Amino acid sequence: MSNLLTLAISWEPEIRGIVVVLIAFTVLIGSVYLLLSTNMGVRLGFLTAFAALFGWMTIMGAIWWTYGIGLRGKDPSWDSVQVINGDLNQPDTNPVARDLNNGWTKLGEADSGRGQAVAAADDILQNKAKRFKAGEYLPIEVYDKGGDRWPVIFGVDFIAFFHDPHYSLVEVQPVIPTPTEPGRAPAQPQVDPTAPKTFVLMERNPGTRRRPAALITVGSAMIFALSTLALHRRDKRSTVNVSQPTSERVGAGV
Repeated sequence: MSNLLTLAISWEPEIRGIVVVLIAFTVLIGSVYLLLSTNMGVRLGFLTAFAALFGWMTIMGAIWWTYGIGLRGKDPSWDSVQVINGDLNQPDTNPVARDLNNGWTKLGEADSGRGQAVAAADDILQNKAKRFKAGEYLPIEVYDKGGDRWPVIFGVDFIAFFHDPHYSLVEVQPVIPTPTEPGRAPAQPQVDPTAPKTFVLMERNPGTRRRPAALITVGSAMIFALSTLALHRRDKRSTVNVSQPTSERVGAGV
């Protein structure tokens, strides 16, 4: 055991993290249980500490769930739907992207959503689809569609858990190749107007950032409710037993 602790503290960071968490958990819960058991008895002290633990986990999970912190799931991201070369009116083009006048909104240069969409499109074009390399194209326009949340009650969207599909369409075009000269800064890239355009259609994946916290909150609340119910029933039985003569109490003479 001593060798394992020495290894955990001095070498393996993963084992060290597990050991530290276990020690902290044992000290936190064990010290509370030790104090309760000396004053209330072993079984009642354990049930009280058990209920307090899951009550605390319920509060902690609710805070994590509200602010999206703590134990988190997958963050929201843009998923590739289709990479379209040339005209959007091709037969195999996804129907969502065929008409830019149907619900699409052009994002300005200062819009934060434009930068996120362009970064996601760069990853798709360079790493996943392998259509271009870095520096071979420039983003021209970015369009956005959908993504509304509901239900919205009196203008408040705190309980708007449902989402309409959210799409983004990034339009890029190759640049004119420019030779580089040693000792001089590279020329500003210019879009080649004769080159065909490329469109990247993406759909927003809302992710599961708050799911682990929600599961912790709901599960801990259920266990907390059951443990407090057990405490309540125990108190009722204790009250009845105390009010009766000693010879008639439950468990008397056993």
